[in-house]
Amino acid sequence: MNASAPSADSLRAALAGLLDGLPPTQAARAVERLIANYRGTTPTDAPVLRDRSDVAAYAAYRMPATFEAVRGALGALRDAAPEWAPATHTDVGGGTGAASWAVAEAWEEAPPRTTVIDWAEPALALGRELAEGAFDAEWRGERIGTALRLPDTDLVTVSYVLKELTEADRATLVAETARAARAVVIVEPGTPDGYERIIAARTLLVDAGFTVAAPCPHSGACPIAPGTDWCHFSARVSRSSLHRQVKGGSLPYEDEKYAYVAATRFPVTPAASRITRRPQIRKGLVQFDVCGPDGLGRETVTKRHGTLYKQARDAEWGDSWPPHEEG
Repeated sequence: MNASAPSADSLRAALAGLLDGLPPTQAARAVERLIANYRGTTPTDAPVLRDRSDVAAYAAYRMPATFEAVRGALGALRDAAPEWAPATHTDVGGGTGAASWAVAEAWEEAPPRTTVIDWAEPALALGRELAEGAFDAEWRGERIGTALRLPDTDLVTVSYVLKELTEADRATLVAETARAARAVVIVEPGTPDGYERIIAARTLLVDAGFTVAAPCPHSGACPIAPGTDWCHFSARVSRSSLHRQVKGGSLPYEDEKYAYVAATRFPVTPAASRITRRPQIRKGLVQFDVCGPDGLGRETVTKRHGTLYKQARDAEWGDSWPPHEEG
């Protein structure tokens, strides 16, 4: 279906034909039902995506946002370990493969051999179809639960999956990713409960001997007092006509809020600090909240800082600070 290298544009092109023949109102109704289901409690033995029309509607609606969120997390991992490249990748609960598209793009010079594991056969079938000609992957149907055994692999991604699992199954899955992988990237919605799931997973990974590569500048305890705030980031996503129909409004984009952790069993150089909110640009100065080795703080950069001021004006939420030096 797709003959170009994996990217946001080629993914959108691959998705464009999914809804051909499906009335727009029917697609919108399917998406609204699926969103309501995902926001509720999903039993671990009942995949939410039931058939091709479900999968097509939800893939067209959600894959670009998942791709951009995972892309952001992978970019931070690459900043912390610029010389590392995975030869093998396992995408747990990968569904139609949005995270696998992001991984293939991140290491496009030599994409890893990918295995996508999911319990929804219609999602796997559509994912295989979408990825044809873009990257090579094995699509494997298996229940995501306590019996799951992962192949030894360089990189495991788990994106927007933990919410669908019981607390016990989450812990079991994270422990299994830690056993099988050299690097683990977990992404969840950028909500307070999504952040709590990320913090729980982060703790398990650190306890298993992993080093946090991103977003944190250290592997110690998160400095955010429980219940007072949550760490999350934002990725801009181009909106399709289906997005506009479901959500209303006419903006050509939306911002996907996400929380994540990237952790490794090999040496990394985390950010000196991380910008944790959208920078505030005022006349002659830029202010932003950061998380650093000593905890949470605020940076103010003015014109007197010269080159650093120019860099601060270009800095974005989620970036490392100060910027990595070039070459």
